[in-house]
Amino acid sequence: MFETGAYIICGQHGVCRVESIGPIRLSEASAGKDYYTLAPLYSKGGVIYVPADSEKIIMRYVLSKEEAKKLIGEIKDIDMLGITNERQREEIMKKALRTCDVRQWVRVIKTVYERKQKRQAQGKKVTAGDERCLHAARENLYGELAVSLGIEKNDVERYIMEKMEDKITG
Repeated sequence: MFETGAYIICGQHGVCRVESIGPIRLSEASAGKDYYTLAPLYSKGGVIYVPADSEKIIMRYVLSKEEAKKLIGEIKDIDMLGITNERQREEIMKKALRTCDVRQWVRVIKTVYERKQKRQAQGKKVTAGDERCLHAARENLYGELAVSLGIEKNDVERYIMEKMEDKITG
């Protein structure tokens, strides 16, 4: 069970702060059941109520600072998604996003970036599906790394690039 004040990843909602834990007074809520009241960090307004014993919604703590730094050090070694059927490409990427696994988010970003480069070299536009998946993966990854590293979300991409350059030159 998470504690009040903890930062967690909650399904498709990204980084959330646990505001409270306990029964809630909503008509849809099960009586006597504990719920997490979550405040999404990067979404405006609203709270999310999730049953504390939910097995359907993936919830986990955000990475520690050490885990985040380790992940950044491993980014170059993380493979792209193995997409053999172009018709299933978007569904494969969406499935990877739903895992709430940071390495899967990196795989989506690398896969779309590579495809984007190839398409642009051929004079083609990036597909809307690719853009949506890329945006979602970046939002999830950068939001989590920002909290883990104690930096602004807008600075995460620059931070990653600097660390990757340090690894190459250092």
